[in-house]
Amino acid sequence: MQDRSNSRGSILVVLHQERSSPGRVGQLLVERGYHLDIRRPPLGDPLPATLQAHEGAVIFGGPMSANDPDEFIKRETDWIGVALSENKPFLGICLGAQMLVNHLGGRVGGREDGLVEIGWYPIEATQEGRALLDWPDMVYQFHREGFSLPSGAELLASARDYPNQAFRYGDNAWGIQFHAELTRVMMHRWVVHGSQRFVLPGAQAAQLAGQFPDAHLRAPARTGKPQPSPRKAACREHRVRLKAPQALSARARSRPATPCLPSIPGTRRRPSRHS
Repeated sequence: MQDRSNSRGSILVVLHQERSSPGRVGQLLVERGYHLDIRRPPLGDPLPATLQAHEGAVIFGGPMSANDPDEFIKRETDWIGVALSENKPFLGICLGAQMLVNHLGGRVGGREDGLVEIGWYPIEATQEGRALLDWPDMVYQFHREGFSLPSGAELLASARDYPNQAFRYGDNAWGIQFHAELTRVMMHRWVVHGSQRFVLPGAQAAQLAGQFPDAHLRAPARTGKPQPSPRKAACREHRVRLKAPQALSARARSRPATPCLPSIPGTRRRPSRHS
């Protein structure tokens, strides 16, 4: 149980399964002094009529579609209007971002060719996105649907197969398609419970998609030339491995694939029993 004596306030956290976790996002919020008010609407938890008692809200992902007819999907999608009308900080991750898009009148759906993103994929920030923060080179994806950019929204990051990866709407609403909250435990759980999805077109092999990057443990080569950070070097090699494996050296091809670690600006990864 969280100690609320020195809390900076509550953040509404919306999860969609009994064992779902807010992951690294939740860890960072707690470290910065926030109390997590966790609700699970699919299990019957209500959503507050106002966010006056909260500093903001995060709706996380789930295996369902934002287009499903379930009552809680419509309830959550409609509820996003509370955060927007009160101008409280709102973050939607994967399913949560797709709900935000539907609320704003955009479109959520899969590609006509059935291509999915499951595993580690490159991402590129737009000029507007780079002006806001430093972005990771690779991110973890686990989705079969994407979304259009809602009218009035600003695109912050893009990718090849699903071009709308992150956006901002107004001053305080944000949506991201990828999973910045990922921990090692979460990833392993998804790989096991979602194993049937790794045969879908575009999905990476479970062996690759289920690896959590340890590139930060690699020491840079000792030369007189400036060396890229271990994370950037791992990202570069991972991109080549995906797009042009023949360009890798024999030694690089023999190494286990190590995708790079998505970073959250202003943080550094440290050993944790939760990750």
